Amino acid sequence: MRTVIGAACAMLLISTAAFAGQTEGLIKKVDKDTLTLTLDDGKAYKLNAETDMDSLKPGMDIVIAYDVSNGENVVTDMQLPDSDQN
Repeated sequence: MRTVIGAACAMLLISTAAFAGQTEGLIKKVDKDTLTLTLDDGKAYKLNAETDMDSLKPGMDIVIAYDVSNGENVVTDMQLPDSDQN
């Protein structure tokens, strides 16, 4: 019986594991109420509460590292291009 319960718990943990990814694009929309960033490809990414939302503007180029957790793309890191690189 313990083996069956252990196997069931292991399968549950595996099925809810986070998947990592990276993407880049232009910011289409920043929603401060839902802490969500939408890129020009239409995909939305959840930001954490500590993110400086005022520094994110539509039209900015951005590189995002994210995890997929419970069906949501959750930002783990992001980089904005340096403005002095032109």
